[in-house]
Amino acid sequence: MSPTPASTSLRRSLGLWAIVGLGLGYMTPMTVFDTFGIVTGETNGVVPSAYLVALVAMVFTAISYGRMTRVYPSAGSAYTYASETIHPNVGFLVGWSSLLDYLLLPLVNALIVRLYLESFFPAVPGWIWVVGYVAVITAMNLFSMSSTSRVNGILVVFQIVLIAVFVVLTWTALNAGAGTGTPFSLTPLLHTGVHLGAVIGGATVVCFSFIGFDAITMYTEEAKDARTVPRAIVLALMIGGAIFFVAAWFAQSRFPTLAGFHFTDDTLPEIALKTGGLLFQILFISAAVAAAVASSLASHASVSRMIYVMARNGSGRISRTLGSVHPRFRTPSIAVLLVGAVSLLAAAFTLEFVSSMINFGALIAFTVVNATVIIHFALRRKERRGFRQIARNIVLPAIGMLLTGVLWANLHLDALGYGVVWLTIGIITLVVVTRAFRRPLRVKLDEDGDAAIITREGAPSEAAR
Repeated sequence: MSPTPASTSLRRSLGLWAIVGLGLGYMTPMTVFDTFGIVTGETNGVVPSAYLVALVAMVFTAISYGRMTRVYPSAGSAYTYASETIHPNVGFLVGWSSLLDYLLLPLVNALIVRLYLESFFPAVPGWIWVVGYVAVITAMNLFSMSSTSRVNGILVVFQIVLIAVFVVLTWTALNAGAGTGTPFSLTPLLHTGVHLGAVIGGATVVCFSFIGFDAITMYTEEAKDARTVPRAIVLALMIGGAIFFVAAWFAQSRFPTLAGFHFTDDTLPEIALKTGGLLFQILFISAAVAAAVASSLASHASVSRMIYVMARNGSGRISRTLGSVHPRFRTPSIAVLLVGAVSLLAAAFTLEFVSSMINFGALIAFTVVNATVIIHFALRRKERRGFRQIARNIVLPAIGMLLTGVLWANLHLDALGYGVVWLTIGIITLVVVTRAFRRPLRVKLDEDGDAAIITREGAPSEAAR
């Protein structure tokens, strides 16, 4: 007998702007200042160009995500689309690949908060901050998605306000002769000595900032109206991209080179101090902490939903446990607690080590989602007649595949190395789970958690045991 929806389904409590806010929180607008020094060195001083290249690549992918969300209005994102459109085994590997990135993002935020607090309170052991911080984030995600969304929204607004103040202060300084001497110089976008390869290399760094718009699809089963999710994806990407570009433009205009910076690995504190003095630096660092908290809430929520969906499609005790929903809170409680446990590793790892492992899986997921549009619409449904259908169903997703493929090919060698190791573990896991591919994986899209096997065409074929 199937359990009742009230005890097994996620609570539909998120409106359009709540979902957009979660996407922006995940994307962390303040990160543009943290990575400014790294990307300036990588691109020879054209950080806005790197963000523009990454944004263009992501726009095509966002369109593909929006279209596939309408086809499969279920949590699970790229994992679900690849499973349904290509093959459940392919979906598993896509989900497994991106799971590494999504699991590491809450850990990265906990690590950043630990570093901030250690700088203020050096006598306190770092693990204490990690345990306390992770406990709070995990508890908020466990008890209520709506309260998580509200807190995230407040923190995102705080970030945007501080970035707006930075723009005003920088505008004034530029008009007074600082930096390029004008807010309208094209130097931050292009100047002598800039090469396309370097800009693409910088784009592979900043595309980390865009990981978040795709995570919006994880909230499909908690949206008040699932039809708003595609719109939320595009809105989050465009708003986030605009914030990144404008902030990078004014930062690069004010600081065309890194001359005068003592620390280029994280330039945020010095940018704030040079822009508005000590008081502004304190406020700006507070906004950076708020950004880490907002990103923690959003990333913790989304990765726990991915684990939940992958688990409910499996079988056995572990899958049943991870694929369960708390009967009172209507959240994937065990998956939330698992993400919290992984985040505790922030007490031991370094930021350089963890950040080197991110982006591999996400870019694979982006590439595959573009491919699923071609497979589903152009090949399966044969919608390839006339210019409009060819453009929508073949040309646009193919461009998205090409652009994300270029970014993937230009990843840091460490990211590629760790990614290949993680993918190899996933292949071994798949072989074990499927008993050397003799037992097929199930694909279950029923948002109420009813056990159902879904055919390749999307219709229930039989009830799962």
